[in-house]
Amino acid sequence: MVTTEIDQRCINTIRVLAADITRGANSGHPGAPMGLAPMANTLFLHHVRVDPKNPHWPGRDRFVLSNGHACALQYILLHFLGFKLSMDDLKKFRHVGSITPGHPERTHTEGIEVTTGPLGQGIANAVGLAIAEQSMAATFNKPNYPLFDNYTYVILGDGCMQEGVQSEACSLAGHLQLGKLIALYDDNHITIDGDTAVSFTEDVVKRFEAYGWHTQVLTDGDHDSSSMEEAVEKAKAVTDKPSLIKIQTTIGYGSKHQGEEKVHGSPLDPDDIKQLKEKFGFNPDENYVVPPEVYDRYHARADECDIMAKKWNKMLESYSQDYPKESADLKRRLEGKLPDGWENYLPRYTPKDPPTATRKLSEAVIEKVAAEVIPELIGGSADLTGSNNTRWKTATDFQAPTTKLGQYGGRYIRYGVREHAMHAIMNGIAAYQGLIPFGGTFLNFLTYGWGAARLTALSNLRVIYVMTHDSIGLGEDGPTHQPIESLALTRATPNMLTFRPADGNETSGAYMAALKRDKTPSILALTRQNLPHLAGSSLEAVEKGGYILEPLSDTNPDITLVATGSEVSIAVDGAEILRKNGVKVRIVSMPCTELFDEQPIEYRRSVLEKGIPVVAVEALSTFGWQKYSHAQVGMVTFGASGQYKEVYEYFNITPQHVANMGQDVIKYFKDYGSVPELFPQFGPCT
Repeated sequence: MVTTEIDQRCINTIRVLAADITRGANSGHPGAPMGLAPMANTLFLHHVRVDPKNPHWPGRDRFVLSNGHACALQYILLHFLGFKLSMDDLKKFRHVGSITPGHPERTHTEGIEVTTGPLGQGIANAVGLAIAEQSMAATFNKPNYPLFDNYTYVILGDGCMQEGVQSEACSLAGHLQLGKLIALYDDNHITIDGDTAVSFTEDVVKRFEAYGWHTQVLTDGDHDSSSMEEAVEKAKAVTDKPSLIKIQTTIGYGSKHQGEEKVHGSPLDPDDIKQLKEKFGFNPDENYVVPPEVYDRYHARADECDIMAKKWNKMLESYSQDYPKESADLKRRLEGKLPDGWENYLPRYTPKDPPTATRKLSEAVIEKVAAEVIPELIGGSADLTGSNNTRWKTATDFQAPTTKLGQYGGRYIRYGVREHAMHAIMNGIAAYQGLIPFGGTFLNFLTYGWGAARLTALSNLRVIYVMTHDSIGLGEDGPTHQPIESLALTRATPNMLTFRPADGNETSGAYMAALKRDKTPSILALTRQNLPHLAGSSLEAVEKGGYILEPLSDTNPDITLVATGSEVSIAVDGAEILRKNGVKVRIVSMPCTELFDEQPIEYRRSVLEKGIPVVAVEALSTFGWQKYSHAQVGMVTFGASGQYKEVYEYFNITPQHVANMGQDVIKYFKDYGSVPELFPQFGPCT
């Protein structure tokens, strides 16, 4: 079958413009956009429903370019359709301050749904987007009101197919029977090292069939647009399986080096671009040219989609009259607002309440807010539900109804042993709008999926990572499971909040602060072992990041002990030993250093007062605590296997050692003659 004349003109324009854009930047990946041009043109002219006039229309289809290095292609398509992306923006490709960065970034460029680039992330995000569609449809759709009925389309390449996160996510997608997820696999047999024959020879189609996907294979992705259009229609007809369409293409089609790795990651030479333009009927002496008929074709498609969006908005108006309660809830959720008075559902505690592990206190929060007041919370765990305590008692699992294991309206996802996929899928769920995902695993396994967690922060997504077994306090499982460096990493990451609550009030406060931040992910580091409830702790104090536990502190202190999580109670006990030796002590709980850094300098100075030595106590790496203290009690090696109290003793993280360190520090600085000021390192966050 053949491609129409106007389609061919559009395809060739994409190819030539991709060569110009990357050459103009003297950087980028021209080969994939040139090879993908027929596939992308078919998708956007015949299937993908997006509206440049209403880019956040909730009923739109979601498109993900998983091989984000090919983003020149996506920018070209957005430009053709009439999104806020001009030819001048294309000319500024990969320039500082442009809206056309080297890989697609959500919130940075209108029309980009998720941030991609690290291979495999996009397809995993797409699984999350498809889960979100099913969830929102099950929640809000009514007879004659298919508000949520969109497809999630994703293009991915050989590189994505080799990444483990892709395998994890696609395995789960098959299990969940996500019939509105359609993936187009650009099978061009090229990676940076050359032909995939050197490292990647598996039968991808058979693998996806084993996952439970519907599969198709097309052998002429360079010319046969009609077959691609038909294949997508066939995929749409399969409603109980996600679809993979393997399409064989030629990377850099039209270049003198087509089919070679040379066209993957470097701009084409000027002579090559000249012959490319001549081959495709363009003036070789002109750059950045889009024929009027190409604009006309894409603008006509945009007008079609605008009509669809207006029909959707009218449907929503009628829905609002027939289902006012559901409509009000939907509007609130799409705006990212939380229900009025939700904070009143958060549990509060006194020192008389029994000692409890913060993972159990987290469960108590989830039982209240997820079950009773915030219906957009959608949780899960990477096969550690009973350990992470992430499932509330009345929860229904998110499962395909045919499995009889749950419903698509369920709000608890069984991710299986797939930490990386869980993190990346949560990014897709959050990006869809209308849902707030949280997911649990052990803190040490956060870094199994760190590539995705980092993108959560970069993408400005509200995702809550419920990370239990947060220190050497997990005990017997030993150093393979005991996190040491994990929180140093999360605290060093921009736009990420790290909470390590010390008791029940701080755990509730951590959730309160995390849920209020609609453009920031949060890490909740929670204990396995029981902790006492502290005098002076409060939910509201957590939002300051660090604060003085006034009932447990002396006026005019000789030393300040700053601690987090399970070590706050150790610091409290250490302070009692110091007091028996005539030392006055201030106790500071620091559940979130990032929030503390955001406070006015006057507040920070009032907590960590000038001239008073500070000792930090945390049973993780001491790295980073030099900013807040003069000496540290913590970990400088990996942990050890044993009962947690014995492990603490072994590593000298005890009240007695804290007291000894406090006395040593006081003496040292008395002999030194002054206490170095911490303030110069306390610049406000920017």
